[in-house]
Amino acid sequence: MKFRIGIGYDVHKLSNGRKLIIGGVEIPHEKGLLGHSDADVLLHAICDALLGALNLGDIGKHFPDTSDKFKDIDSKILLKRTFELVKGKGYSVNNIDSFLILEKPKIMKYSDQMREVISEILEISTEDISIKATTSEQLGFVGREEGASAQAVVLLVSKEN
Repeated sequence: MKFRIGIGYDVHKLSNGRKLIIGGVEIPHEKGLLGHSDADVLLHAICDALLGALNLGDIGKHFPDTSDKFKDIDSKILLKRTFELVKGKGYSVNNIDSFLILEKPKIMKYSDQMREVISEILEISTEDISIKATTSEQLGFVGREEGASAQAVVLLVSKEN
């Protein structure tokens, strides 16, 4: 059995007039993340981890922010398309470990919903998806509530014996 590991990172600016969508879940907040798509920082980090594990480049290569085709696109669609590439290479997702860095709002009460969304797309159990959250202790752009970031690590397993 062959294994591949990938790591992903994403960051987006917080902005007024945007919905805050993280892990495919809309979270009530006065600001949302700014980006070409819906700016779902967690799903973008997971996409990059999946792509990186198979040496397929990054999310910008597959879904460029210069293309109108991806303007305001739901990041769940991007994750689904990324997963199709993973399956096309003969792999499945074994597990995901991820974390969000965001000063406000507190998002852990939404983590079960996020895990449900991700598990449905990636065809794995919610038990195989870890989502953690932390602040940056009021340091840097996250601490000043200017943005959020996320990191994800994935383990892929080949479908061949």
